[in-house]
Amino acid sequence: MSHQNLPKNSALAGPVLAIESSCDETACAILSSEGVCLAQRVVSQDGHADFGGVVPEIAARAHLALLPGLVQATLKDAGMTPDEVGFVAASTGPGLIGGLIVGASFAKGLALSLGKPFVAVNHVEAHALTARLPGLVPGGAAFPYLLLLVSGGHCQCIAVEGVGRYRKLGGTIDDAAGEAFDKVAKMLGLGWPGGPALEKLAQSGNPKAIPLPRPLMGRAGCDFSFSGLKTALSQKLAPYGLDPLPHQFAADLAASFQQAVADVVADRVSNALKMMPEAGLLVAAGGVAANSVLRARLEEVAASAGLRFAAPPLRLCTDNAVMVGWAALETCREAADLGLPQPDDSTVRPRPRWPLEDMAARFTPQESVV
Repeated sequence: MSHQNLPKNSALAGPVLAIESSCDETACAILSSEGVCLAQRVVSQDGHADFGGVVPEIAARAHLALLPGLVQATLKDAGMTPDEVGFVAASTGPGLIGGLIVGASFAKGLALSLGKPFVAVNHVEAHALTARLPGLVPGGAAFPYLLLLVSGGHCQCIAVEGVGRYRKLGGTIDDAAGEAFDKVAKMLGLGWPGGPALEKLAQSGNPKAIPLPRPLMGRAGCDFSFSGLKTALSQKLAPYGLDPLPHQFAADLAASFQQAVADVVADRVSNALKMMPEAGLLVAAGGVAANSVLRARLEEVAASAGLRFAAPPLRLCTDNAVMVGWAALETCREAADLGLPQPDDSTVRPRPRWPLEDMAARFTPQESVV
């Protein structure tokens, strides 16, 4: 079906206004029906640093305070009025339930007031489909491809076979990669969020200076584990007690930890590619995908397998509303191609957990459901 000839009441007939509020980033974006970003804004909440991590109640209250002004500003940036929006979308899970309730409820209320459809977006699916944004990956990101999702809350290898069609090949059995980065950064006295600070400190360190374990490396499958690595690093710090760490030692430790994570991830992804020989592309997404050392190792893995490697720019690696809007557009297009009604998810409730495997049900014709 040609998307250019959809009926005027189709969600694809006009731009999508998207909202992201699954954690501590409050974001809004407006995309054209072709996926061109017309405007976007992201506010990184600053009320969590003193607590060493995201406080769900603080995050939810911040979303509530920020969203009205943020949406108005994004519409102004796009030179649009609310009535020109074709439909509204929002992350509806997985994530922190308070933030999801605030964002999804705001989006539903806006859609209702405008008489437009609302599309619920799976936050992980949004990451999974980001590489397909127009012009982002040279040559495009055709299905199927392997996705490595590495962030503060996720660490998974996912076979992306189509819109709504995903297979989880492996995931973390304890800490997510971003969580491990933040905890190690805190041990080194770098504060929160720790990933970027740790990477900066590691630039002046020797990645081979301090031996650290590589959990699960060399084993079958593509599951991840970072808890043992984190513990091993804490043992290296024990002799110093509460004394300040020598700068070079801290830098060497940061570099050695970063390299250990990159080596483990590369090994796990290599196994995942063997489990998915049909993959034509390796994609990395999530905040940790912005780490330059990790990207370099993944590029090596992809090259060894004869594949292209793609990772979104930093602004699209971390949580944002552009990916939410694009996932909603992809969902609407898939429904149109299958001859299904355009989605209106006004009754869908936010979910702190929302497995990707559940997304296939969206494209199951109702008459075939028993």
